[in-house]
Amino acid sequence: MSFCHTVRVSITIPLLLAAVACVPQNNAPKAASAAAPAASPAPVQQSAVPAAAAPMLAAPSAAPAKPVAPPAAPPTKIVTDLTTPRSGIGTATYRCGNGGTVTIQNLGSALRVARADGTTEEFAASPANQSSRYQEAVTHDAIVIDGREALVMKRGSTPQTCRR
Repeated sequence: MSFCHTVRVSITIPLLLAAVACVPQNNAPKAASAAAPAASPAPVQQSAVPAAAAPMLAAPSAAPAKPVAPPAAPPTKIVTDLTTPRSGIGTATYRCGNGGTVTIQNLGSALRVARADGTTEEFAASPANQSSRYQEAVTHDAIVIDGREALVMKRGSTPQTCRR
């Protein structure tokens, strides 16, 4: 009995240790925790003596002092503000089979469609939790986005396939 218990434990413990080593301990994704955090450079202390006065303080027999380069700028931090509208992102122009063009702007849960004649319509996601089918509430016109193609359906006309 003791021998079987020893064998089971000797197999189980290394497997558990290997599994624990693979799981990040700080609730961060593994890919993000693999990279070392960027260390900010140490702050550079500037002397109280102005740069123009520095050569006067040097010993007379010493070679002329080189001017000190300004400290390097700290790395910039990228901040994404999700509260501001992103007008240019998510906009694409499609060429339709009838020779016309349609510009579609993705607003998240809706699309804004601008036609070549200057008219615009807003299509809400239908159903609301997806991102490929959209329908206009009043006219029941619809758009289905599939990769680089958009199927534009207007009531009373044949559906048009438009491509980016």
